[in-house]
Amino acid sequence: MTEIWWVRHGPTHRKDMIGWTDAPADLSDTEALSRLAAYLPDAPVVSSDLSRAVATADAILGARPRLGHLPGLRELNFGAWEGRSAAELYDEAPEIMTAYWNDPASIRPPGGESFTDLAARVNDALDALAEHPRVIAVAHFGVILTQIHRARGGDVKQVLAERIENLSVTELRRGPSGWNTGRINHRP
Repeated sequence: MTEIWWVRHGPTHRKDMIGWTDAPADLSDTEALSRLAAYLPDAPVVSSDLSRAVATADAILGARPRLGHLPGLRELNFGAWEGRSAAELYDEAPEIMTAYWNDPASIRPPGGESFTDLAARVNDALDALAEHPRVIAVAHFGVILTQIHRARGGDVKQVLAERIENLSVTELRRGPSGWNTGRINHRP
């Protein structure tokens, strides 16, 4: 694969940690979906297997080929933190929450994944798509951030500060020296 257009799924309107929670997307903004579909190239579409990504991929598919749903493109697994707000977790366990946000690359939520774990899982999923030179991938905030980090390197906390809005496009290209970022968080 040499080009990938990452699309963040439609909004869920949830404010808690919903990594592997299968929350549906609100796809009522048909104008935004139409602009997004028109902007994207004629390339195969793959998505996470969570319904918010599947439904978004189906909404922008048009005549593009569908590659299916990859569990490896799921959002970060928040483990015991799934479905809970950050404020609630800070009240309950301030030490581990502080440690997590100070070192998201290696600290795991109880029963969940670190950013490094997520990145390894996503990289493995992408390796399975190597036969396709161009791909549109519909996934999640954390997944997209792992690939920005893959291209840029540096401090994970800096990458976590990136804004990746729902129904936005983040473009990455692989050249002789590795992955490079194009547009990030583009809203067609």
